[in-house]
Amino acid sequence: MPMSPQYAKIWSTVQLIPTGKVASYGQIADLAGLPGRARLVGKSFGFLPKDMKVPWYKVLRSNGQLAFPIGSEQSQIQTGLLQQEDIAIFNNRVKMSLFQWQPDLPEMLWKLEF
Repeated sequence: MPMSPQYAKIWSTVQLIPTGKVASYGQIADLAGLPGRARLVGKSFGFLPKDMKVPWYKVLRSNGQLAFPIGSEQSQIQTGLLQQEDIAIFNNRVKMSLFQWQPDLPEMLWKLEF
């Protein structure tokens, strides 16, 4: 399958999330210039090329909840990857007020691609 330009925007935006920070699906959609396309962000992760390093695990629901059910293999993998970056997970949820990425103006102007 050829790579969608929308997926490419999403993936490059996700790669900008700093170590120790997370973002919501909707936030990534907005920052990628795709407002209202939060579901597309999640869908795009299913099409990630195996050789592309995109920290998909840093993208959560807007309330900080992991998208995978508690105890599932995917949830355990995501929890482990987040914990490696010192992001605290409690009850399958990250406290967004502490860990959400808030890009500053230079990041938005120079790093994000629209």
